[in-house]
Amino acid sequence: MPDHDVLSARFEENRSHLRAMAYRMLGSTSEADDAVQETWLRFSRTDTSDVENLGGWLTTVVSRVCLDMLRTRTSRREEPMAEDGPAPASGRGPTRDPEGEAILADEVGDAMMVVLDTLSPAERLAFVLHDTFGVPFDEIALIIDRSPAATRQLASRARRRVQGATPQTAPDRDRQREAVSAFLAAARNAEFDALLELLDPDARVRADSFAAKLGGTLLEATGATAVARTLAGRAYGAKLALIDGKPGIGWLPGDNLRGVMVFTFAGDRIAAIDLVGEPERLAAFDIQLLES
Repeated sequence: MPDHDVLSARFEENRSHLRAMAYRMLGSTSEADDAVQETWLRFSRTDTSDVENLGGWLTTVVSRVCLDMLRTRTSRREEPMAEDGPAPASGRGPTRDPEGEAILADEVGDAMMVVLDTLSPAERLAFVLHDTFGVPFDEIALIIDRSPAATRQLASRARRRVQGATPQTAPDRDRQREAVSAFLAAARNAEFDALLELLDPDARVRADSFAAKLGGTLLEATGATAVARTLAGRAYGAKLALIDGKPGIGWLPGDNLRGVMVFTFAGDRIAAIDLVGEPERLAAFDIQLLES
């Protein structure tokens, strides 16, 4: 097998594409990073010297990793709290590019991600791989273990739902900033009812292992009630921030930035919150602290 440096170089040539795919499939930059890392681990342990199309091979691997993550997410959806959950990133190069990620996030759109979350894992993969990345249906069929005809139907059904439910207007950043500011105030004062008013009924919160350890927060909670209970009273040392140009929250105990909250919206309500504390991920964000 090639030595580690050769393997790493071959993988880095494909990393940005894999990140973009994983982000589209998962809708979370932290989970996309996890999927790409798992793909690297599988690649580094496999003899691919006979693989003629390495890009296609890696696409298959990262897609299967994402499919497993989506299925796990779906199986936990009925649980109010879970003890484990992954963490973020798409990217445009061997290292994370905050500007590129902001562009990618705007291309996908908060509303689009909310719609994708309503699809089954197989529908989501079929739609994203074919409509966004042009992967042929016969190749997607092997990944999701369906026939090409069934795979085509899955993508078609997903396409109709996306086209019928995705608003074409840009998100209102001012209203989102007001919502995040109100969320911060309610979390600081442990105002449970106020938090519920700001959250989508199906809202979820996820923390990477660093953020969970620092904040004592469970890694995942789903549903507005569970999210409000998890975060009420946990805003000590938090400040309003712009994270890659979008409203968010920075956590600064002792005036040292230790983590951020990244928000996803469904209309005017908060649909998802990602708590990120992993140092490399924090360093990749463009974070501007604001007066709150």
